Amino acid sequence: MGDALREEAERLHARGTAATSAGNPALAARHLRRGLGLLAEDDPLAGRILISLAHAEAEQGHTTLGLNLLVTAEQRAAPADRPVVRAQRGLMLLRLGRTVAALRELDAAVPELARYDAVELARILLNRAVIHIDLGGIAQARDDLRRSAQLSRARRHEILTVKAMHNAGYCDLLVGDIPSCLAVFAEVEPAYRRLLPGLLPLLALDQARALLAAGLPGEAGRRLDETLPRFRRQRLIQDYAEAELARAHAALDAGDAAGAIAWARRAEARFRRRGSLPWALRAALMRLRAEFAQAGPARTAAGRASRLAGRLGELGLAEEAEFARLLAIRALLASGRTARARRAEWPRGDRNASLEVRLMRRLTSAELAQAEGRGGRALADLRAGLALVHSRRARLGSLDMRTGAAGLGLDLARAGLAAALGRGSPRMVFDWSERCRAQAFRHRPVRPPHDEASAECLAELRQLSQWIRTNPAQARREPRLRERCLELERSLREKAWQSPGERGEDALVPVRAVTEELAAAGLTMISLLNVDGRLLGLVVRDHRISLHPLGDYAPMAEAARRLAADLGVLAGRNRPRRIREVVEASARRQRALLGGTLLGPLLPALTGGVVIVPTGVLAGVPWSLCAELAGLPVVVAPSASAWVAAQRARRAPSPGGPPVLVAGPDLAYAEAEVRSVAAIHHGSRALVGADATVEATLAALGGAPLAHLAAHGHHEHENVLFSRLDLRDGPLMAYDLQRLERAPRQVVLSACDLGQAVVRSGDEILGFTAALLYLGTPTVISSVTPVPDEVAAEVMTGYHRAIARGVGPAAALAEAGRGRESAFLCFGAG
Repeated sequence: MGDALREEAERLHARGTAATSAGNPALAARHLRRGLGLLAEDDPLAGRILISLAHAEAEQGHTTLGLNLLVTAEQRAAPADRPVVRAQRGLMLLRLGRTVAALRELDAAVPELARYDAVELARILLNRAVIHIDLGGIAQARDDLRRSAQLSRARRHEILTVKAMHNAGYCDLLVGDIPSCLAVFAEVEPAYRRLLPGLLPLLALDQARALLAAGLPGEAGRRLDETLPRFRRQRLIQDYAEAELARAHAALDAGDAAGAIAWARRAEARFRRRGSLPWALRAALMRLRAEFAQAGPARTAAGRASRLAGRLGELGLAEEAEFARLLAIRALLASGRTARARRAEWPRGDRNASLEVRLMRRLTSAELAQAEGRGGRALADLRAGLALVHSRRARLGSLDMRTGAAGLGLDLARAGLAAALGRGSPRMVFDWSERCRAQAFRHRPVRPPHDEASAECLAELRQLSQWIRTNPAQARREPRLRERCLELERSLREKAWQSPGERGEDALVPVRAVTEELAAAGLTMISLLNVDGRLLGLVVRDHRISLHPLGDYAPMAEAARRLAADLGVLAGRNRPRRIREVVEASARRQRALLGGTLLGPLLPALTGGVVIVPTGVLAGVPWSLCAELAGLPVVVAPSASAWVAAQRARRAPSPGGPPVLVAGPDLAYAEAEVRSVAAIHHGSRALVGADATVEATLAALGGAPLAHLAAHGHHEHENVLFSRLDLRDGPLMAYDLQRLERAPRQVVLSACDLGQAVVRSGDEILGFTAALLYLGTPTVISSVTPVPDEVAAEVMTGYHRAIARGVGPAAALAEAGRGRESAFLCFGAG
C-alpha cells in the first residue's frame, strides 16, 4: 500500500509541476496538496513537492505562504534538492521584483545544480537569464539562454527549449530589433499552443510590449484587452498586474491619459497586495507620467517624482529611477522653477538604456535649455532625439510599423515646433515641420514576405472576400466568414511586422530645395500645422516663407468630417429631394467654412497652382470643391519633402510600355469608361471582363507609365492595408501593391473614395493611395469621398483628353472638373 501511495504522489507531483509550467498554478496547487497528503513527513519526495507547491502558491499571489513553504521544504529536502530550494526562492524573489536578491540565490544554486541535475540547471539558467534581462545585462542573459537551450535539447526537454527561445526573442526586443523579436515570438506560438497553451497569455503580453516599442499602442491595447481575461481565469496574479501596467502604457501612448491613470492605479494596487514593491513603484511611475501628461499639478509632481526616483534607486531599478528624476526636472520646469531644475541632480545615463529613456533625456535637456534661453541647444537636442526615432524606424520593414514609429517621438516633435515658433522664424518652423512629418517616405519600400504560408493566407483571404462580395445576402447570415477574413488580415499584418528594414534612406530635403522646386514649377505651397489645437498655415512662394494663424483646429476638423459625410450621402442614388436639399445646404456651409477660414487669409499669396500639405483630419478635405481654388491646379502631398521626391521621380525617364486600363465588375460605367480612355491613348492594354484579374493587373501595373483603374473600391479604416479594389477574381488590396518591384508612374483610381487615408502621429498616412505613393508612384488621381458614377465618367474622360495634349496631371484634373462637383484630387506630384 505504501508503494502505491508513493507512486500516486509522484504522479500528482508530475501533474502539478506540468500545470504550473503550463500557466495554471491553481490546478497545480490542488494536485500538489493531494500528493503531499499521501506521504510521510520524512519522505524526500515531500520536500520536492513542497518546493513545487511554494511556487504554485506564490504565482497565485500568496507570496508569504510560498516563502514559508520553502523554509519547510529546505528542512525536509534531500541534500541534492537543496540547491533547487535556493533556485525556487530566487525565482520567487524575481517575480516580486527583488532582482538583486534573486540573482544572489540563483548564482549560489547554479554550481551545485551542475553536479546533480542538468534539466533543473537548464531551468535555473532560464530564470537567471530573466534576472539579467531585468537588470539590463543582455549579453549575460543571452549566455544563460544559450546554455539552457543546449542542456534542454540534449535532454530532449522541448518545453524548456521553447521557453529559452521565447526569452531570446525578448532580448531582441530590448536591443531594438523588433522584427526579429516578433519573428521569434511567432515561432514560439505554435509550440506553446501544442505544449503549453496556458503560457499563450504571457507570450501575448510580450508581443504587446514589442508593439508598444514599435509605436503601435492601439494594436498593443487590443492585444492586451484580449489577453487580460485569461490571466484572471488562470489566476496568474503577477502577470495579470504586469498586463494592466502594459495596458496603462498603451493608453498613455495613444493619448488617453485618464485611461492610463486608471489602469496604472489598478496595477499598483494589485502589486502591493502581492507584496511586489518594485513592480508597485513601476506602476506608480506610470501613473505619475500619465498625470503629468494630463497637465496635472506640476508643482506637486516634481516632489513626488523625486521621492519615487529615490525609492526606485534603492531597489536597484536604475532605468526607472533615471526616468523619474528626469520627470521631476520637467515638472520643475513646467511650474516655472528653472533655477531649481538647473540645480537638480541630473541622473547618470547608461548608454545601453532603452529608447524611451534616451528620448526622455533629450526632451528634458531641450526643455531645460529652452527655459534658460539657449534655443539653439534646445533644437539640437530635439533633432538628436528625433534621429534616434528615425534610427528605430530604419530597422522596421513593415509600412504599418514605419508609420507608427512617429508616435515614439511625438513629445519631441511638439517641443521642436513650439521652440521654432518661439524663435519667430517661418523658415525655421517650416524646416522643423518637415523634420517631424511623414518621415516614413524617407525609407525605401520593403516587400512583404511572400512565403508559402503567406501566399496561402492571401489566397484564402481573396477567395473569401470575393465570395462575400458576390453573395452578400448569404454572407450576412454567416458572420463567421467575415471574422475569418479579419483573422487572415491580422495574420498577414503580423507576418509583415517581422520584415527587417533595409539600409538606405533619402536624406531630409533642405528648405532651399523645396523653395527652388516650387519656384521652377510656378507653384505655391500651403503647409498646414496643428500646434496644441491651433492651426497655422505656412505659405511658400517665390523663395519666401510666411506664417499665418488660422484659428482653432477642432472646428475645422469637424467641418471636414461633416463635409465628407454630406458628400457620401449626395453620391448615393434615389435620395428624396428634401433630404438632398438639406444635405446640399450643409455641404455648402462646410465648404465655405473650410475655404474661408483656411484659404481665405492666404488668398493674396495664391497665384497659379497650389500644393497643399494637410494635417490630421484635413487630409480628407476635397480641396478642389472649395470656391477659393476653383479652376486652379491643386496637388495634395504628405510633406514638402515627399512632394519634391515625387516631382523628381515624375521627371525621370519613363521605362516605356503601354498605358494599362482595367475595368472591374459590377460597375455600370467601367467598361464604357475604359473604351473611352483607350480611344484617347492609342495602343493601351485593356483588361476587362475575365481578363481583369488581380495577378494580371499587378503584372501590368509594374512600371506602367499610366494606369487607369475603373473598379469599385473600399477604404478599410480599421485594417488600412486591406483597402481594396474589386476585380474579377477578388480584391486587389493595398497590401498587394507592396509586392510590386517597380512602381507605376501615374495611377488613376476613378471610382469610390480610395483617396482616403488613416492619419497617424506625425501626419503619417495609410491607405490605398498612400500605398502607391510609398511605393514610389509620383502621381495618383483619386477621390477622398464617393463620386457619382456619371460624374466620375465625365471627369475621367476630360482628364485623359487633357493628359494626351501634354497638360500636367493637376492642371488636367482642374480643367476636367471645372463646373462639376468632383472630389477627385491629384496626390503626390502635379
